[in-house]
Amino acid sequence: MNNRVESADIVIVGAGIAGLTTSLGLHRLGLGSLVLETSDCLRVTGFAFLTWANGWKALDALGIADTLRQQHELLQGLVAISTITGRPTSEISFTNEHEKPSGGGHEVRSVGRKLLLETLANELPHGTIRFDSKVVLIEEEGYSKLVHLADGSVIRTKVLIGCDGVNSVVAKWLGLQEPTFIGRATIRGLASFEVDEDHHFGSNFLQLFGKGCRSGFVPCNKKTVHWFFQYNSATLPEEEEPWKLKQYVLENLGDKAPAQVIAVVKKTPLGSIISSPLRTRMPWRVCLGNIIYRNNVCAAGDALHPMTPDIGQGACAALEDGIILARCLGQALLSSSPESKLVFKDDQEVYFRVEKGLEEFARERRWRSLDLITTAYYMGSIQQASGRVMNYVRDNFLSSYLTRVLLRRAEFDCGEL
Repeated sequence: MNNRVESADIVIVGAGIAGLTTSLGLHRLGLGSLVLETSDCLRVTGFAFLTWANGWKALDALGIADTLRQQHELLQGLVAISTITGRPTSEISFTNEHEKPSGGGHEVRSVGRKLLLETLANELPHGTIRFDSKVVLIEEEGYSKLVHLADGSVIRTKVLIGCDGVNSVVAKWLGLQEPTFIGRATIRGLASFEVDEDHHFGSNFLQLFGKGCRSGFVPCNKKTVHWFFQYNSATLPEEEEPWKLKQYVLENLGDKAPAQVIAVVKKTPLGSIISSPLRTRMPWRVCLGNIIYRNNVCAAGDALHPMTPDIGQGACAALEDGIILARCLGQALLSSSPESKLVFKDDQEVYFRVEKGLEEFARERRWRSLDLITTAYYMGSIQQASGRVMNYVRDNFLSSYLTRVLLRRAEFDCGEL
């Protein structure tokens, strides 16, 4: 086995949204990092995700928001329809300034995951991301951590950040509880239209609610629609072939689903359909500050707060994490001199500075993470209810309230770097 050891001041495990946002935030502040990614390329599973106002504030802080805005259409509002009755249950405008306490409306767009990751990666110095780098073991060595990779190499680091998703090696090392399957699963797809075709969704996010299922159809731009279909599942669903997933969605959307919805699902290529079980971490586990971080190690993104997608905040929360974590580490590790020289001189001093920075990160993210995880879980339970009484209450009394919950959770401001 090759036991070569190299050093990197800051190591980030995982080149997903949280990992690349943290790395770019640190880079903007003058701090270099090494990002370790298990895959041989950027992971683009999921196709697209809703980016709410809080996500755009984070992207603005990184300086890449305008580039992404030009390629994704501004959504005008949300329309909810019951597939039980076929009638609309609520409608809300994103652009109406009266819908937002501070005025100005809500900025909401569906952003392509691949495009976002590529934009983040392209802003980083060459060599920042190291692919085919699977972490298998973490050890302590004095004031440093030794990160062992599957190829036998070892990296010594002063700061270790886990952004490696729901099956995070770093989260396990910290003692975070395994994410729990919650009895629901989701199927996602991405449909593209030709130049002379129209998807007929305009600029609205359409949500459909049925018995034990819900779905959403979101235009990314005039020629692309991202959709999802969530359903209840008593047991962990087995991996199915894309054609079976497509058939399942078409059979369960309901007879009263709008025609353009059926058309989009039918048009989706089999290679653009995936499924996954939904998992979350019990919120009280995230509340414990000594679990979010330990000394010079912390977790962020899905590694810290895996949540169900019922409020569409998973990616936005990862963007928030990256900005706040980079800022906290920058404040801890950069001197106050005009040159902003690093203090990587005395290992013990660096160790305690990093610990102070991660403590601040944990303080800022603990309750926000708790709120998002809890809200998402209960929103999903209500939205995917299968009982007749609960469906009636949801469609006739709770629909508008549930929609506004989405907007309230999007009013968070992560601040500047």
